[in-house]
Amino acid sequence: MKLARTHSTVAAATAVLAVLALATACNRESTGSGAGKPTIGIDLPRSDSDFWNSYAQYIDKDVKSGGIKALPVSNSQNDVTKLVANVQVFQNTGAKAVVMAPQDTGAIASTLDTLASKKIPVVSVDTRPDKGDVYMVVRADNRAYGTQACEFLGKQLGGEGKVAEFEGALDSINGRDRSEAFAACMKAKFPKIQVFELPTDWKGDVASAKLQSLLAQHPDLNGIYMQAGGVFLQPTLALLEQKGLLKPAGQKGHIAIVSNDGIPQEFDAIRKGQIDATLSQPADLYAKYALYYAKAAAEGKTFQPGKTDHNSTIIKLPNGLEDQLPAPLVTKDNVNDKSLWGNNVG
Repeated sequence: MKLARTHSTVAAATAVLAVLALATACNRESTGSGAGKPTIGIDLPRSDSDFWNSYAQYIDKDVKSGGIKALPVSNSQNDVTKLVANVQVFQNTGAKAVVMAPQDTGAIASTLDTLASKKIPVVSVDTRPDKGDVYMVVRADNRAYGTQACEFLGKQLGGEGKVAEFEGALDSINGRDRSEAFAACMKAKFPKIQVFELPTDWKGDVASAKLQSLLAQHPDLNGIYMQAGGVFLQPTLALLEQKGLLKPAGQKGHIAIVSNDGIPQEFDAIRKGQIDATLSQPADLYAKYALYYAKAAAEGKTFQPGKTDHNSTIIKLPNGLEDQLPAPLVTKDNVNDKSLWGNNVG
């Protein structure tokens, strides 16, 4: 009996080892398509924004098209602590480069320093870290967002009126750039427009609550600048509709609205006359060039400031380089343009 059990145990162990060997072989085969390709760690910044969810779709599509070997994609959910932890996983699992979009651009410096010490280059998407080395920032000119929004809205209002501005988080370079440029433009070009700056921390419910309070004090508000349509659009339209203020463009009482992002929902709102314009932040190009530069970084390639072959300009930063991608203004005149990513995303 003892001998029989021993034989059974040996047989079982042999079978287990055979299964493990087969699984290992299968695993090797499953990653075979990534053989010779650089391993990239990708962290998505949040999932509470239609813009970032669209970016995630493009990342997934571009990863599947080949060219890189991606580690399991993480999502830091607008939490720098989670981002730090996710990056640590990338370090431990062989990342040769990291793609991230830190929402708190001041709190990521030590993590960037750690990655630099490990010779793991970083591509930062949409946001520019305040400190810490970056290989490339893939971003549009956010000061131009604020300036273009100001110029469009100022002309829509004939240079007079009251405007609510939903400011993004001011601990983010994007929030600061858009806010500072919008304020400077309004002061210089439209001094008769009164601007109410409403800090929101990129939160739609905060923007809606502050707009409701502002409307109670200033029912003659006739303009809104939303720094991120992905989080502000729906709660804003819902509030205006509830108050009977969602009048179509061209009708008396219409509140002129300009946004930033370029998501399909904004395009629909432009077609309906609910909002007047948005600046199309290129989610598709963010994904494409984030992976392009991550692959280049892992392969040891370098870039210089100047014009690119994809209609953008690379500029020098104190802590790296930034590729400033184009972000066109979208109005009723060009909202159906098929080249805009918001008309193509699934």
